[in-house]
Amino acid sequence: MRVLAWPIQSPTNPYTPLLYSNLDPGVQAEEFSAGKLLERYSVWHVHWPEALLNIRNPLLAASKVAGLFAAVDCLHMRGAKLVWTIHNCRSHEKLHPSLEAWFWRRFIPRVDGIISLSAAGLSNALESFPELHRVPKAVIPHGHYRDEYPRATLGARKKLGIPSEAKMVLFVGAVRAYKNVDTLVRAFRDVTTPNASLYIVGSPNSTKLAESILAEASSDNRVSVLFEFVEPKALSAYLSAADLVVLPYRDILNSGSALLSLSLNRPILVPDLGAMGELKGDFGDSWVRTFNGELDPSTLESALDWAVQNRMAVCPMPQKYEWSSIGRETARFYGAVIAENVSH
Repeated sequence: MRVLAWPIQSPTNPYTPLLYSNLDPGVQAEEFSAGKLLERYSVWHVHWPEALLNIRNPLLAASKVAGLFAAVDCLHMRGAKLVWTIHNCRSHEKLHPSLEAWFWRRFIPRVDGIISLSAAGLSNALESFPELHRVPKAVIPHGHYRDEYPRATLGARKKLGIPSEAKMVLFVGAVRAYKNVDTLVRAFRDVTTPNASLYIVGSPNSTKLAESILAEASSDNRVSVLFEFVEPKALSAYLSAADLVVLPYRDILNSGSALLSLSLNRPILVPDLGAMGELKGDFGDSWVRTFNGELDPSTLESALDWAVQNRMAVCPMPQKYEWSSIGRETARFYGAVIAENVSH
């Protein structure tokens, strides 16, 4: 079975390389390029098509979207089935509302099968796009990152210059508006826990957002901000140093940062949105804590007290988050999509 994938390689996220390197041996996955549109594939598997809507230039965004539809139609004519892994049901930035509405109206009818990373994500997708009831569906979770990042190191705090007595709260990952980092900083400013500190580590996607967060942080010297892309080794060090990882998303379906934190044995505080409740069910109350509504100082203090309690040194990893299992299920689903479309 030949599978065209978009993308396989990623400079910042090991998710897709791990997925495609763990498919069954009989499945050959190739990176999408325009030059492959005239070749024959069984499946075109796409991730994050809505990312085209985050292009700021509206004409360029519209051109890229039109190009995507042309590519889908070309591959359809040559027998390929379009499988969409649903990471999000809308663009995060919401830059072009009219173009986005047009995009979904034309993208959804072209889809032949869907993979959701969670049951909550599947429910959300079917509610947002009822037409997807007609296609084959599968829930196949986001795998762990345990083998892709260096293991926790006992000397991480010393290397990073973080006091051993600090009770360290960490936000890690790309800094974008929907991730609500400014709210985290405001809530932390009123935290009274002795020796509490907050580290914001990640690259912002706009100067305006960066300036807003820096302004919030400037009035509290317990807040440290590192606005840059952090390589895996350094990222592992920050996670090793942290007592609690807080990901206070305003709107979320799935979270790679949550899986990364758990992969590196760090407890997380996340909103009870999207798939976060399923993470809590799978990993347990010792590793995942959820909150409702806006993050406030008392919620943060309580979570920090919870995080510094004794727990197992290694977060147990459920079998369904293992990449070998995910690769098998994905290959099996490709077969189901092909069989479904052949029967019709």
